[in-house]
Parts: sequence; C-alpha cells; structure tokens
Amino acid sequence: MTSMTKVIFGIALCLMVSLAIVLTRVQGMQHMGVPGVKVVERPVYRDDGEVVGTNAVALPETVLNFKSKELPVAKVVNDWLPKDTVYGQRVYEAGDGFWLQATVVLMGADRTSIHKPEYCLTGQGFQTRKTERDAIEVLQPHPYQLSVVKMTVHREATTPEGQRIPQSALYVYWFVADQQLTADHNERMLWAVRDQITRGTLQRWAYVSCFSLCQPGQEEATYARIKEWIAASVPQFQITTGAPKALARNP
Repeated sequence: MTSMTKVIFGIALCLMVSLAIVLTRVQGMQHMGVPGVKVVERPVYRDDGEVVGTNAVALPETVLNFKSKELPVAKVVNDWLPKDTVYGQRVYEAGDGFWLQATVVLMGADRTSIHKPEYCLTGQGFQTRKTERDAIEVLQPHPYQLSVVKMTVHREATTPEGQRIPQSALYVYWFVADQQLTADHNERMLWAVRDQITRGTLQRWAYVSCFSLCQPGQEEATYARIKEWIAASVPQFQITTGAPKALARNP
C-alpha cells in the first residue's frame, strides 16, 4: 500500500466513523412528527376479516353528492408494508354511477410505508400514457393551490366473457406531512432526511391518492370529477394547508 493510498484510506475511514457518530446521535434525539392528516381511533380490517389496526385516517363518509363505503386493506398490502402503517381507504360513488377510490397511506417510524406510485399501477397491468403536474384550488380553510401529479394510464382488460377491451384510468396523488405539502416523491424524501438531520424529527408523511377507471376518450371528463372531489374533500381530512392565495388588489 503506497503512502497516498494510506492517506486516502485514512480519510475515508475517518469520514465513515464521523458519519456513524452523527447518525447515532440523530437517532438518539429523534422524535416522531405530527401527521398532516386527521387520524381517528377505529378498527381497520384486512380483506380476510382480521383486524390489522386500531387507528385510521379519517376520510369523510360523504363528499358533495358522493356516498362512500370503507374498503378493507388487501392482505398483500398489509403483509408488504410496515406494521405501524396507518390506512384510510374508501370508494365514493355519485348518483350518476361515477366512482373513485381514495386511499391514504400514513407512515409510522418505518419510512418504507410510502413508495413510488408507479409500482402499484404496474402491478395492476397499467402502462403510463402521460404524467403531468397540476394545481387544484382548495377554498377551505383559506384559498390555496394544492399541487398534485396526474397520471393517465391504460391497460387491456378482460371481461367475464373473456373479451379483451381497452381501459383507461386517472390516478392523482400528492404527499402531506406536518406543515409540508409536495407532489414530488424525491422532494418528499429530501425533506424527510433534512428534518431528521437538522431537527431530529421523523416526519409522518402521508401518501394521498385518487383513482378512477374510464372509457378511452373520457380521461379529461373523469379528471374534472376527481378535481371536484379533491377540492371538496381535502378540507375535511387534511390538516396541513398550502400558503394562502394572494388576494387580488383593486385597480
């Protein structure tokens, strides 16, 4: 080993030891953040009937003209995600038959509760046609713009008779924690690391999503209905808000 190699090795070793000490101290001072969504005490059921939780995200039962029913957590999801994950999951249906599924996944101490949205969609056979950023105006408790990601996806579905038909869907999502909102998965992860290091806070990020199937060609009409639902429902279950929208000045 040359002298230069020894120096480089020594520097690298010192950096590794220093990083380990910092991480140990950060973990020792770490505390859990406050959720940015409302959580209530109530049993959460798995799709086989087993109770898998005692707390749930408080998605509203009714929104506008939508009525809803609570959905159980799929066993494959419950087995895969950490045991301290908190769920909220409902299907909302309007009087004209339009429906959407709203899901909230709230992390606990284990950050692996939240993953990239593409994973679940790919697992259901969907291929992404288009991914766009948008802002939805929420009026309560004050007007603000909620940043979201809108994904237009497509797959070939099979009818009970065995016929293959094209099927489109809209998937809209964002992330929320205590006083923090973003639609960017990478930004969420960056903020989480920043808060752990600088504040010793493990933020409890929630991943909120809305999903609705539609006929090819009806994607924009379907998205309009989802936006309407989001604008009306978010003030009922989300605590964190965006910055107040600037009021227009009189000329």
